[in-house]
Amino acid sequence: MYSDVMSTPERLIEATRELLWERGYVGTSPKAIQEQAGAGQGSMYHHFAGKPDLALAAIRRTAEEMRASAEAVLGGDGTAYERISAYLLRERDVLRGCPVGRLTMDPEVIANHELRAPVDETLDWLRGRLAGIVQEGRERGELSAALVPAEIAATIVATVQGGYVLARASGSATAFDAGVRGLLALLTPCTDSP
Repeated sequence: MYSDVMSTPERLIEATRELLWERGYVGTSPKAIQEQAGAGQGSMYHHFAGKPDLALAAIRRTAEEMRASAEAVLGGDGTAYERISAYLLRERDVLRGCPVGRLTMDPEVIANHELRAPVDETLDWLRGRLAGIVQEGRERGELSAALVPAEIAATIVATVQGGYVLARASGSATAFDAGVRGLLALLTPCTDSP
């Protein structure tokens, strides 16, 4: 499944990332990780202290990638509205859900401070980054001065994460797309002429 050039630890991390996304922490057994990675038990325990250690490496990697992909859009050119719109409309595997957001539904991850930390940090970072863009938009007159940056940032994250849940529940991206369109309509800058 993985490239022959990929090292054993990399194959183990990638296999764990996929399995956590698909099955969650409890549903991801060491045996399933080893099978998916094409690695033996000895290799796994040579590189990682155990399942929690490997899961932490996988969650950190997923969180880093999520931040990088969000920043690629949010840090781009354009007005605040255009960057927020680009973030909301970017291509996603909506029916699979968010690999970081789904971890918040996993009781084992939430109960373990170490495993939960990269999830919390990533969602905090995203809200902070979005709040900064909303603030920029207010200062430049691109967005309504009445918007509260932290509240709008929380609304954007809630719309995306809630959209994933609704899409998965219905088996269709329609609910996700409707939520995004509705939020964008609410954020559309006023262009009233005198």
